[in-house]
Amino acid sequence: MEQQAYWAIGIFLVIYGLIISEKIHRTIVAMIGGILMVVLGIVDQETAIHHIDFNTLGLLVGMMIIVNISAETGIFKYIAIVSAKRAKGDPVRIMISLALITAVGSAFLDNVTTVLLMVPVTLSITRQLGINPLPYLITQILSSNIGGTATLIGDPPNIMIGSAVKELTFMAFIVNLAPIAAIIMAVHIFIFRVLFRKQVQAAQERQQSIMELDEKEVLSDRKLLIKSMSALGITIIGFFLHQALHLESATVALAGAFLLLLLTGEHAMEEAFAKVEWMTIFFFVGLFVLVSGLIETGVIARLAAQAIETTGGDLVATSMLILWISAIASAFLDNIPFVATMIPMIQEMGTMGVSDLEPLWWSLALGACLGGNGTLIGASANLIVAGMSAREGYPIKFVTFMKYGFPLMLLSVAMASVYVYFRYLM
Repeated sequence: MEQQAYWAIGIFLVIYGLIISEKIHRTIVAMIGGILMVVLGIVDQETAIHHIDFNTLGLLVGMMIIVNISAETGIFKYIAIVSAKRAKGDPVRIMISLALITAVGSAFLDNVTTVLLMVPVTLSITRQLGINPLPYLITQILSSNIGGTATLIGDPPNIMIGSAVKELTFMAFIVNLAPIAAIIMAVHIFIFRVLFRKQVQAAQERQQSIMELDEKEVLSDRKLLIKSMSALGITIIGFFLHQALHLESATVALAGAFLLLLLTGEHAMEEAFAKVEWMTIFFFVGLFVLVSGLIETGVIARLAAQAIETTGGDLVATSMLILWISAIASAFLDNIPFVATMIPMIQEMGTMGVSDLEPLWWSLALGACLGGNGTLIGASANLIVAGMSAREGYPIKFVTFMKYGFPLMLLSVAMASVYVYFRYLM
């Protein structure tokens, strides 16, 4: 192996270790890693830019703008309060309702954005009920990762896979992943009831106070609501039709975002851009350049060859290996850098004689998204909920979350294994 390959591996492992340690912000670490790849001549600047997936970045920016403007209307608080009242103030039914809203929201908005919107509402409702919010927040973390599995835009790993493989359209993700995500969510709803029903008891007068909430009060701007829901609806329809229209998903998301900015006027633009999570965007940029060093030096090709050698090129064995390694790795590492490394490896397998890559892509998506439920550091949404909860005086301990998350993650990945085998590998 040539010297540059060793340099690329060394930089990658050090940067990965720093990302896991969380001693320095992951965006700074990833960008420094990417810059080192260029400065040390492992990749030149033009090649590095070529490896940055602007479709992923455009999709993220577009959806962030749409959701941030939509959130100003109070629509998400409105949905949560209506659901709580429909549940007659019953704490268990409210917990299930909020978990389902989180799962559906995560599928069509993305899981990070959904939990940012849901957690403040959840804390407000649990305060009103006078009960510990942790069971609610833990069920929402788990639901966000399950719901995010179902669509192209639900979870960053899916966005990355969809951008890398043009044949995997928005509809393809729904057709292939939504059925198993729905089954896993249904099983989890039953388990949530059993696990937490004794922990979420509230006095009758507290339950009655939920019924007295006025959901109409939280709708702050009805004109903006009509504009933002129209733009969001057009964008989602665009996702369904993007292949027929010969448009990339990023084009659809950015078109929807700038249509909404056109409708809302210039005064909303500055605030909308200020709320874009630029740290996340630059984290992706650094990551793509970091992985480009491994691709250009042939490290990824060697790893792919090793994986094929291990499984003998057998499609069943390779799919199951990718599914379970992705799940276990994503439980203990952030799933975004892991998937960034796996995508070129699976592409390389296609050049080495693995004829049908589709089961491998769905195995990677299922493993990476569902594996995020294994521990508190498994996915970005988990860390965001934990941070918001701690600020309110309810820290979610790593071991506490893992006690619930890891066994449920293993169950969901086992269900996904059965699904992948019978749907693609029989």
